[in-house]
Amino acid sequence: MNPDFLVIGAGVAGLRAAIELSEAGSVLVVAKESLQESSSEYAQGGIAVALSDDDEVELHEQDTLYAGDGLCDRAAVKALVEEGPSAIQQLIEWGAEFDRDEGRLAFAREAAHSRNRVLHAHGDSTGREIARTLYRKAASLPNITFRSYAATIDLLLDDGVAGAVLYDSAAACTVPVGARTVLLATGGLGHVFSNTTNPDVATGDGVAMAYRAGADIGDIEFVQFHPTALHVEGAPRFLLSEALRGEGGLLRNYLGERFMERYHPLQELAPRDVVARAIVTEMQRAGGPHVFLDLTHLEGAFLRDRFPRIFETCLRYGIDISREPVPVRPAAHYAMGGVRTDLDGRTSVPRLFAAGEVACTGVHGANRLASNSLLEGVVFGARAGRAMREWISAPRPVQGLAAGFQPSAWKAADIRRLAWERCGIVRCGDGLRQAIEQLEQDRPDLREFSPEGAEARNVRQVALLIARCALAREESRGAHFRTDFPVKRAEFEKHSVIDKDVGIRFA
Repeated sequence: MNPDFLVIGAGVAGLRAAIELSEAGSVLVVAKESLQESSSEYAQGGIAVALSDDDEVELHEQDTLYAGDGLCDRAAVKALVEEGPSAIQQLIEWGAEFDRDEGRLAFAREAAHSRNRVLHAHGDSTGREIARTLYRKAASLPNITFRSYAATIDLLLDDGVAGAVLYDSAAACTVPVGARTVLLATGGLGHVFSNTTNPDVATGDGVAMAYRAGADIGDIEFVQFHPTALHVEGAPRFLLSEALRGEGGLLRNYLGERFMERYHPLQELAPRDVVARAIVTEMQRAGGPHVFLDLTHLEGAFLRDRFPRIFETCLRYGIDISREPVPVRPAAHYAMGGVRTDLDGRTSVPRLFAAGEVACTGVHGANRLASNSLLEGVVFGARAGRAMREWISAPRPVQGLAAGFQPSAWKAADIRRLAWERCGIVRCGDGLRQAIEQLEQDRPDLREFSPEGAEARNVRQVALLIARCALAREESRGAHFRTDFPVKRAEFEKHSVIDKDVGIRFA
C-alpha cells in the first residue's frame, strides 16, 4: 500500500497527527513493535497545562523558559502553552479520563513548576491513558490504517522524501512504501545509553534516518537524565516519577542523610539536571551504587492510590515503598534535541516532517520542564498533521533510492556502554574525543541484513552525533555538563546544528 501520508511511530505525536491527516487522505501508521510499545506508554508523571484556577498561561511559559536555560525558542514555547488548554479539553471530549477531586480536575506539582498544573490519569499512567484515547479516536476513522511489527529501515528519497523502507518481521523481508509526505514520530533515543528509563524501541531511529537523508539535527547534545530510576539487580531501570518528590518524597544518600539542600534551594524539587548531578556527586562522596528515595513518612494507602503502577512494580521486585526507602540512580530519559523543525513540523528536507520527542522545535531548550513532553506531542503532532495536509494536491513523488543505510557489525551493547561512560551525565573533552575516535571506526556488516544490525547502526550514528555536538559546546548549560567547561558562556547561547554535508554550526 502506498498511502498519501506515512506516519512512522504510534505514540502520542504520531496518533495525533494521523487524526489530523485523516481528513485529507489515506494514512498509514507504522509501529516498530506493537502499537502499545512507545515512550508515551511509559510517561507516568502527567501532562502540564495551565488550566487550574490559580494558574496562567504566562506562568507556564515563564517556567518553561527558565527550565530551558536560555535556549528555548520563545515562539515554540508560546505555541505550546497557549494551545495546551484547548488540546486537553479536546482529549477530554474524546474520552480521556484524567484524575479528579470532587468532580474537578486534580492538579499536581512537579519540579520547577510554580503552580500545581500537572494533570495525571489513573495515578501514574497518564501517557497510557492519552495514548489509549488517541488510538481509539484514530481507529474509528476510516482513512487510517495501522501496521505493527514493521520497523522502518530507511527513508526513500526523490528530491525530498518519497516514502520509507519497512522491515516486515512476519515475512522477514523489506518493503518499500511510497507517500506524499512522511512524519517521523519515532520517539526518543534513551537506548543509546546503557542505563535508561525508555522502552527497548527507543534507539534514535528517526534521528539517524533523518541525518542520513540530509536533515538538520539540532541540540542533540542535550539529553535529560532522570534522577530517580529504580536500581535493583534484575529489575529494569523503571522510572520513579518526579511526582513522588512533588508529593513529599525525600532523597537520602547511602549514609541515610538528606543532601539536596547542599545543591539547590528547591532541594528535591530542583530541576532534573541539578538533582541528577547531585545524586552522582553523593554516590561518589558517601559511597554506594545508588541513593534512596524515601517515602516512608507518607501514608501507605495514599501511595498505593496515587501511584498504583509504581507501587506494584516496586513490590514485584521486593520493595514496599511505604515501608522502606527505594534505591534509585539516574538514567537516560529524554532527548531535548532531535530532527530540527519549524513550528509546524517541517524539517530541512522537503516532504519530511517530525513531531514529538524525535523533533527539535526548541520548545525544551537545554532542559525540559517536567511533564511538558506529552503536551508537546499532542500540540505539535496536531500542528504537523495540519501542515502535511497541504501536500495532498502535490504530484506523488517517485519512489527513489534509500537514503544510504548500511547495517553495522557494531554490537549495540558496546555502543551503549561507551555512550554512558563518555557522553553521560558528566562529560569532559578527553572522554568525548575518545568516544568519537572509537565510534568513527565504523564496522560495516557484510553479512545478510538483520534488524539487529540496522538498530546498531542507528545507535552508533546517534551516539556519534551526541559526542560531536557535546565536544563542540564548550560550556555547561541545562542537561549538558562538562567538567572542563563548568559554567555557561554567552557565546554558546545558540542552538547546535549538525548535518552530514556541512558538519556542526551554532545558530
